[in-house]
Amino acid sequence: MRGTVTLFTFGVLCLSPLDAQFTDANKPEVHSDILQHFKYGSIGAEERAGVPYWIWRVLPELFPQHLPKGPGEGYERFGLIFEPGNPRPIGTSYRERQIPLVGLNCAVCHTGTVRDAPTGPRRIIPGMPANRFDLQSYQKFLFTSLADPGFTADRIVPAIKRINPDFGFLNSLVYKFFVVSRTRDQAAQLASQFTWFEGRPPQGPGRVDTFNPYKVMFGMELSADKSIGTADLPPLFHQKVRDGLWLHWDGNNDKVSERNKSAAIGAGASEASLDLPAMKRVEDWIWELKAPAFPADRIDSRQAAAGKLHYEKLCAECHGVGGKRTGQVIPIAEIGTDPGRMRSFTEALAVKMNTLGTGQPWKFSRFRHTDGYGAMPLDGVWLRAPYLHNGSVPSLRDLLNKAEDRPKVFWRAYDVYDFENVGFISSGEAAEREGFRYDTALPGNSPSGHVYGTSLSGVQKSELIEYLKSL
Repeated sequence: MRGTVTLFTFGVLCLSPLDAQFTDANKPEVHSDILQHFKYGSIGAEERAGVPYWIWRVLPELFPQHLPKGPGEGYERFGLIFEPGNPRPIGTSYRERQIPLVGLNCAVCHTGTVRDAPTGPRRIIPGMPANRFDLQSYQKFLFTSLADPGFTADRIVPAIKRINPDFGFLNSLVYKFFVVSRTRDQAAQLASQFTWFEGRPPQGPGRVDTFNPYKVMFGMELSADKSIGTADLPPLFHQKVRDGLWLHWDGNNDKVSERNKSAAIGAGASEASLDLPAMKRVEDWIWELKAPAFPADRIDSRQAAAGKLHYEKLCAECHGVGGKRTGQVIPIAEIGTDPGRMRSFTEALAVKMNTLGTGQPWKFSRFRHTDGYGAMPLDGVWLRAPYLHNGSVPSLRDLLNKAEDRPKVFWRAYDVYDFENVGFISSGEAAEREGFRYDTALPGNSPSGHVYGTSLSGVQKSELIEYLKSL
């Protein structure tokens, strides 16, 4: 839930739970520790986005041919983060039903990793954008695997039994004669609703098209709508200072509670299944959640002091807490960045969004279409790379170059940090091997605009970068 609380702004695979023919406990996984709850607790998204848990567990084993290339095994290939001893990655939730379900929660898009060196350990940072998670590839894997001719009860049930010896005779019968076939049929139906993926550049890790899935949910016709709304996942740090600002990348809503609920619905919750108490726990936690500080021994204090003057002159009006334009929309004619995300959220969609919650005390009313992009505070800016709303500029140093001098092609999702240029290493053999190729020539991927600071001298740019490290 950040300034655009994308607690979980995206549409995902929606498999309805098994109709309750037996006593259905409907118990979400709850953690008393708020950090564990953020990582693994439910926010109600299993209602429409739940996949039968035991089927989900065995899919990577049975359909490795549909996994993307990359480091790790199984679901790690999508950039999901596993902690020792937990069979589920961070960002997945579990709900005990007659047929247990797995879903997604806030942390799947808002927990990232950083390595100081290629051989160094990964630091897991809650609240940071999920810089390695490829949601679109994850969705496509589920659709493709569930449509595979090999997705049969004769393969699924034995695979489940291999990892769950307590999966008994009755469960086997229910899965054989009902669950597997229903899962396959519903996946096929839902896959037909995501044909809009085709014909658009791949989103890649750390990015998502937030609002085109809403158009599908509202039944809006996408055959003539070629808009590309792909944008970077935002952080969830220090929401207190964002209270009352115009949120989401395009500044389309200024009410934090609406942003949060819309994100949860985008993740798979229904208006009825939103777990408001669980969401409130997360909201209260991120209200004061501070971004980890940039390593102090890597900041040149003398240069940072000089850089503060450049920041106050060039940046603070739009990005300083309390700045005159902070939290306001900067018109596209001024900012000059790729207009795709802004155009994808139409006036017609804003009207539809404001129908959500009809009959509820929390009915939406603040969504609007804008003509630009919102300016947000820069706390923890070092962890937000790549930069601009579409993640088209790999480092702060690159951002201070003119658009024509910024990298044309680079690699995302390699989490080894570049402490000098402030961003993740985005070129070289290792980045190419582990990362995702980002081509700025593709529609929606332009690194244009945001020319503030590009006229500084080389020394002045270095000074400004040193100060930005401290935010």
